[in-house]
Amino acid sequence: MAMDPATISAISALAGSFIGALASVTTSWFTHHSQSRSERFKQEAARREQLFGAFVDQASQAYADGVVQHGLDNPARLVPLYSTINKLRLFATEDTVASAESVLEKIVRTYEAPETASTVHDGGIAAHDILRGFAHSCRAELRELR
Repeated sequence: MAMDPATISAISALAGSFIGALASVTTSWFTHHSQSRSERFKQEAARREQLFGAFVDQASQAYADGVVQHGLDNPARLVPLYSTINKLRLFATEDTVASAESVLEKIVRTYEAPETASTVHDGGIAAHDILRGFAHSCRAELRELR
């Protein structure tokens, strides 16, 4: 069975058009998928940055309070920290959560054995930078998201 040259030309033209359209649709889909994924990562990074910042603010305030207080007279002062750590458990890596828990332990110990303002200066600033490990962990985590 021989095919008419006009039929072969028409089929070739239709096949070429179909392949071109399929390539265009596939390219558009991959581009959209890539952009959506990038946007999700940006949103996730922004969410974590906000959460990390909130923890830093709360921990700094609690630590400063622990330095000047003689004992934890109001445990409700630590509730925001516990709340934020549990939010971290939802989104952050295990290393970051462990760093946050370490910060909380240091804050509780500070309340239990408070330092006076004069002993704060004795150890230097680095000795009282309880958030350094947490900050490094957060930076590493955010770098992984980008």
